[in-house]
Amino acid sequence: MTPAGAERLPSRAARLLSALFYGACSLFLVLLNKALLTTYGFPSPIVLGIGQMAATIMILYVAKLNKIIHFPDFDKRIPVKLFPLPLLYVGNHLSGLLSTGKLSLPMFTVLRKFTIPLTLLLETIILGKHYSLDIVASVFTIVLGAVVAAGSDLAFNLEGYIFVFLNDIFTAANGVYTKQKMDPKELGKYGVLFYNACFMIIPTFIISVSTGDFQQATEFNQWKNVLFIIQFLLSCFLGYLLMFATVLCSHYNSPLTTAVVGAIKNVSVAYIGMLVGGDYIFSPLNFVGLNICMAGGLRYSFLTLGRQFKPNQTDEENVPLEVKS
Repeated sequence: MTPAGAERLPSRAARLLSALFYGACSLFLVLLNKALLTTYGFPSPIVLGIGQMAATIMILYVAKLNKIIHFPDFDKRIPVKLFPLPLLYVGNHLSGLLSTGKLSLPMFTVLRKFTIPLTLLLETIILGKHYSLDIVASVFTIVLGAVVAAGSDLAFNLEGYIFVFLNDIFTAANGVYTKQKMDPKELGKYGVLFYNACFMIIPTFIISVSTGDFQQATEFNQWKNVLFIIQFLLSCFLGYLLMFATVLCSHYNSPLTTAVVGAIKNVSVAYIGMLVGGDYIFSPLNFVGLNICMAGGLRYSFLTLGRQFKPNQTDEENVPLEVKS
């Protein structure tokens, strides 16, 4: 690629700030959802997901009306342009909330590491990306740590493991397809977020009602608790903010970097989970596995986010394989 092509790449500041923004949003939302679903015992993760979709639709629609942002009006071609994103979006959303309530924070964050090799594989197949041996090695270091930690999990929960592995698959596919669909000349990042939420909020509501999930939510005994209501509304807002931050990070970096930033963020979540939440059971092997994961994540960050751009050097994250070869 020519130097002119390299100049079109996002600036280092934009890449770094978008990654930090995503990491901060993800950290706060995981902790908040954990408090709602575990500490308060809120019985309906699907209703919480519906609230986050509703907040996304409302915020983006109001911003569009006030000309703060722009995305195209609806037409019959939009569902075709988006497919399969809406299905991946709702699968990612609901499996993440369902797994959060069933696993300890450290084990939830460890098992989410399997998103990273899945993302790497899908980027290679779908987007034609190519990564160096150092980056691949750091990714598999993260996975090794996850295997060690999960193998010694003393609070094994089969249902929680199934949901979190489904969440890994949906997250990886959602990130890669979002990158593919996010053409500014088509829907753009705001259009992708808005129409994803619009298309899936009604089917998700029907699922919630038909499974009894919605009735459990309406009968929950904390709706008169002002502190609970504030945290519920804050979770809805942060749910939108996280979706926006995910799209932004994938736009300026890559889906793989977004996945790894999530893993680095889990350094804080894992160790906080050892001190709060009350559902982490310590074992030496589990603790070693956690630290192997974190070491791999930090190594990846040094290889990618810390890279200095040079006029004659392009970023392998953003260069398709056919261009590199």
